[in-house]
This record gives sequence, C-alpha cells and structure tokens, in this order.
Amino acid sequence: MSSPSTPTPSFRAAYDAVLAGWPGSVDTVDLPTPYGLTRVNSCGPADAPPLVLLPGGGSTAAVWGACAAAGAARTHRLHAVDPVGEPGLSVPAPGRTPRTVADLTDWLDAVLDGLDPRGPLTLGGHSYGAWIAAHHAVRRPARLGRLLLLDPTQVFAGLRPGYVLRALPMLVRPTPQRIRSFLAWETRGADLDPAWLRLQEETARFPAARPVTGPRPDLSRLAQPPGGLPPIRTDVLFAGRARCHDAARAARAAREALPDARIDVLPARPHQALPLTAAPDIARLLAD
Repeated sequence: MSSPSTPTPSFRAAYDAVLAGWPGSVDTVDLPTPYGLTRVNSCGPADAPPLVLLPGGGSTAAVWGACAAAGAARTHRLHAVDPVGEPGLSVPAPGRTPRTVADLTDWLDAVLDGLDPRGPLTLGGHSYGAWIAAHHAVRRPARLGRLLLLDPTQVFAGLRPGYVLRALPMLVRPTPQRIRSFLAWETRGADLDPAWLRLQEETARFPAARPVTGPRPDLSRLAQPPGGLPPIRTDVLFAGRARCHDAARAARAAREALPDARIDVLPARPHQALPLTAAPDIARLLAD
C-alpha cells in the first residue's frame, strides 16, 4: 500500500481527470500547516469575494468543480480544500494528523492564513465538511462573514442506524465495488458524473485515516458572537432524499437553533453527491 504522501498513480489520474473539467484555469497550491501540506485548488476572479469549501468525508476537493461551473466561480474566488488525512493530494505530517476538534480548527486556521483571503470570507462545507466548518465558525467567528452548510451531518441530527449499517462494510474494508454499490443506494440511482464516480472508487486504495469525531457544535454562538462581533450569516441546504438523516426533522432542528438563518430543503436531491446534483442551487444561493 502507498504511504499517505504518495497516492497511487490511478488515484492521481482520476483526480486530475475531474479537475480537468473545472471551468477556466485552476491554480493549485500546497499550504504548510502544523499537520502537513494541504492541497487547495482555486479558480475564479482573483478580486472576487473568497469562498473556501470543504468536501464531505471520503470525498476530495475536486467535487466542487460542478459548483464552480454552475456559477460559483463567477461570483467568488473559489478555494477547494483537500482536508489532511482524507482522500486527496494533501500530505499529512508523520504522526501529526488532526485528532480533535481543536486540531481541526488549528489546521483550518493555517489554511486560511496561507490563502490570505481579501474581503469577507464565506466558509462552506458538505456533510462531514459542514461539521468541520460549523465548529470552526463557532470557535473563530471573527474570521467569517458567511457560513454555508450543505446537508450537514452530526450538526442538527444524528445518523440513521440503517445508514450506518449500510455504510459499514465500505468503511471497514473499502473496495471500488462496495463504494459504487453504496453510492448507487444512497443516491437512489442518480446519474452521477462518471469521472467523479471513478475518483470515488479510487479512494478505496487511498491510505485510511481515522476521522475526527466529537460533539455537535453550539451554533447558538453564531447569533451572538463574543466580543460584540456581528452575527454570522448562515445558510443551510438539506437534501430532501438523504438517507443519512430525516431532512425535514433536521431542518426543523436547524430553524430552532438558528432562527435568523436561511434554511431550505431540496426535495429531489440525495445526500452523498449533493455538490454535484445541487450545483445550480448552491451557485444561486452563493450569488444572493
């Protein structure tokens, strides 16, 4: 098996194939952090408002190309991040992968320092990436102007036991076949981009790292940040056909926790491939 610093040639080829579909030119940079080098893929006007996006667990920064093509890269300078320890082209430092929420906050702080974004920053994430983004917003409200949560897991609702049981074989011993089968089940047979699907299958050969887990973020602090900071504008989109949780129930919990936030349920969208299938919805929301 390859080391975390050397993804297989087939993984790199699949990653590059998805990245080749992004609109316009893509700038890549490897930013130093206390936990290793973090790969960031950026596109869009250099002077546009900065948008930093985190993928869901088991996915990569390349997933955000659909949102860029749908218009997000026209209204923003889009920075798509490969989290350290997850599949992608980031290179973890030996023995230094994030293990706590505080570690993730420090890691993302270093990424943002390296990007040095100009103007109010929008931080967004999908699924597990939304959980990371929400925790960072609570801990570092002064850094953000806007928070975008796309079908966040473990933020407003727990995971359904049936979903966990269905995902367990893929998580314990991933194979391309198990990944493809799970995605077909979770997306209810949605027509997925073949290049992205191939990349997801290639993650089965990626060195595994234990993801950081922890409590739900206390989002009540977003409405009244400490130090007299203004409230963080928060937008939440739920996937109406998600199998991981009950979208309607999660949306109700989100409205109770964030009464001033914009919260919508996209009735025809599945969870796992939301950045692909809901790219036009996400781009329209960002342009608002």
